[in-house]
Amino acid sequence: MATVFLDIGSNIDREENIQSCVDQLRVDFKGIIFSKAYESKAFGFDGDPFINLSAKLETELSFEALNKYLKTLENKHARKRNNKKFIARTLDVDILLYDDLILQPEKDLPRAEIIKFPFVLFPLAEVAGDVVHPLEKITINEIVSTTTLDKTSITEVKGFPKE
Repeated sequence: MATVFLDIGSNIDREENIQSCVDQLRVDFKGIIFSKAYESKAFGFDGDPFINLSAKLETELSFEALNKYLKTLENKHARKRNNKKFIARTLDVDILLYDDLILQPEKDLPRAEIIKFPFVLFPLAEVAGDVVHPLEKITINEIVSTTTLDKTSITEVKGFPKE
């Protein structure tokens, strides 16, 4: 069994798409745990604000099989894909950490965004605080304690996602 941490985000029909994703993940991964949800401004483009949250799950799926599963889940939520990194999204689900696997740079694992963006780091710390980042060699909580990222740039979305 692998321990995996995900980032889930949306800025198009945000609550509907994220809740649908959370509900499906709860069906497919028993015991999955979610962080609080947070709203943040769109980064890298002008667009509606995003909601992001993190998840912790256990799976027997390989990294590749889980990634394929998540892309299918995104596609079921009408995810549009193009070559632009920063665009509006109905649903974006990224594998942040997969055990202590390092697949850099080809698969961006662990995700570089963990230490780059507050909307990734702070929700992740809620479900992975004691986990050691495979490249940084310190825990996620230690990264939080030394980061210059601005936690005030994200705002908790109360009562979401729903149980």
